Amino acid sequence: MSQPHVSEKEQLNKGLKGRAHEALTDANLQKALSVIGKGFVNKRAMALEGCPQFKALSDRAVAIKRHTLTHLEHYLEQFEQALNAQGGQLHFASTPGQARDIITQICKEQNAKSIAKGKTMVGEEINLTHHLEDEGFECVETDLGEYLIQLRNEIPSHIIAPAVHLTREEIRDDFKTAHKSLPRDRELETPQDFVKEARGILREKFINADVGITGANLLIAETGSTTLVTNEGNGDLCSSLPNTHIVISSFEKLVPTFEDASTILRLLARSATGQAISTYTSFITGAKRPDDLTGPNNFHVVLLDNGRSQMLGSDFEDMLRCIRCGACLNHCPVYQNIGGHAYGSVYPGPMGAVLSPQFMGEKSQDLPFASSFCGRCNEVCPMQIPLTKLMRQWRQKATNKAGLVANLPMHLWASLAKRPRLYNWAMAIGLPMVSWVTKQKTITNIIPALAAWQKHRSLPNIEKKSFQVQYQTDKKNKE
Repeated sequence: MSQPHVSEKEQLNKGLKGRAHEALTDANLQKALSVIGKGFVNKRAMALEGCPQFKALSDRAVAIKRHTLTHLEHYLEQFEQALNAQGGQLHFASTPGQARDIITQICKEQNAKSIAKGKTMVGEEINLTHHLEDEGFECVETDLGEYLIQLRNEIPSHIIAPAVHLTREEIRDDFKTAHKSLPRDRELETPQDFVKEARGILREKFINADVGITGANLLIAETGSTTLVTNEGNGDLCSSLPNTHIVISSFEKLVPTFEDASTILRLLARSATGQAISTYTSFITGAKRPDDLTGPNNFHVVLLDNGRSQMLGSDFEDMLRCIRCGACLNHCPVYQNIGGHAYGSVYPGPMGAVLSPQFMGEKSQDLPFASSFCGRCNEVCPMQIPLTKLMRQWRQKATNKAGLVANLPMHLWASLAKRPRLYNWAMAIGLPMVSWVTKQKTITNIIPALAAWQKHRSLPNIEKKSFQVQYQTDKKNKE
């Protein structure tokens, strides 16, 4: 069995550096992370080769999102009217606490005991599963990856593949510990073995569930429909078998029409898992009708704000275009080395480094620094979100809060750079000294502040003369 889960508070107290250090020294985690480049990255590249119109689709999707966010009030009203006409009910929640209370009240009104829950990042954002368990409900995650991390009492390490951090051996041990009613000597070696066993356990949960809870990849204003994308089919069972279906989502998932939804879906699967289209792409429109064979009698959509409305019209509005494909995580060299849990947030990687400070405040202000700024996240984002620019803006905010003393070196440098004569004089005096210091093996003894920086880097040798001086010298020699 895995090590006992460390609480979110304890994880946050360690800070990004502490969590990253643990991740880098975790042999099992490093083994699990090694498959990301071979899997997600290569599959996405092959999927894009087979879709020459991908850039045009991306441009169209960006335009759709910009238009929708500009006219958000109109499309929210249209969505609510269409949803009501289909027998559904819309609820607005400003905070995670309000969203949890709304969902809890719906479950209590239905006298629910058992809840089958599909994968939803907004649900993870508000810690919904643990809350419902604390309220006395049996709440079972039905996505295989989410089921695995529920057994371990962990948060997802990836927004598409929640259990990507686990090795096959860890999964086998967890299954044998959790499923005590099954033969101890059964074989659990292949992915098929794990899927078969989980299917047998979860099928009973689907059948007995009083309430089903899912997320939504898109919300379609013209029909009041919610779009659900999965590769396991568990979302369809959560939404169609229980008497009550609750969708937890957020307003940036809105698009005006089915045609707009299809444009984004063509980007989503290719960017996320390298598929032309996900195995199950479902459009759910309201409650069960008299002629329907299956479906819920009660249908609710809960829209969470949690700081999103503050992003409208701000420097971070571009982030509201995110479709949660995970491409930025998969291509990020930092994420590939430390995994998702090191971020201390349910939203890891570059997209999490932008979103988490908005949702979590100062508790996650160090996340924008978890980037090499190589720009790969910008290149692969299908919604053309300038992630490095947004992370830089969070860094600037953190720097501004640090105060004059912390920023004094940069202020001095800026003052010097604005005065060419003073700059040249300082370089003439300072560069020979710096050049000598950088060649010393005991540099950290000379400048203790460089110890942490040089622990993982080699400081290059510095020239004794500045570039400007060398340029002018070469120019005179040529003349």
